[in-house]
Amino acid sequence: MTGALADLLLDTVDGGASVGFLAPLDHAAAVAWWTERCAAVAAGRLTVWTASEEPGRVLGTVSLALPADKANSAHRAELVKLMVHRSARGKGLGRRLLAVAEEAAAAEGITLLHLDTETGSPAEHLYRTSGWTEVGAIPDYAADPAGVLRPTTIYTRGRLLRVCGRATPPRGAGTCATGARERSPRNPGGAGAER
Repeated sequence: MTGALADLLLDTVDGGASVGFLAPLDHAAAVAWWTERCAAVAAGRLTVWTASEEPGRVLGTVSLALPADKANSAHRAELVKLMVHRSARGKGLGRRLLAVAEEAAAAEGITLLHLDTETGSPAEHLYRTSGWTEVGAIPDYAADPAGVLRPTTIYTRGRLLRVCGRATPPRGAGTCATGARERSPRNPGGAGAER
């Protein structure tokens, strides 16, 4: 599964999305990055969801990073690495992945989510129309894949227990190499994730 996630990461970076990497990104480096996430998944500090249409090809992913070592932060998590393959964009997959992460967070008792995204990116539209609140922007926060410093916008989503209305996280099919469970893009809410 890490190879398929690496392919998705390469497509995301090649498409110009600012997800923490500079272009060109080497496939081996992308595999290594995903492999390094396994320890955080195993320790319960990271939950990863994937969406695939066929075995071996990941069309999308989203993760929640949980502050495991801070007792005063157990109520919050950071939404990270929401990525959708360029061939699957515009079909609602990003919105479905976002909803799965929000529902699972609420089921875990997390009441506040936060994220950052490149200011002016297409992702901002998704977050705004999904009920996220813009907190503010930080100039020159991170370099885009071309190495140009760009501002980032911080968003929050609070009171998840009222918003999602699910008592339990969605459950589903087979475990991938990162410890996450796969889900179909047609039904990403029908599966869950492991930590």
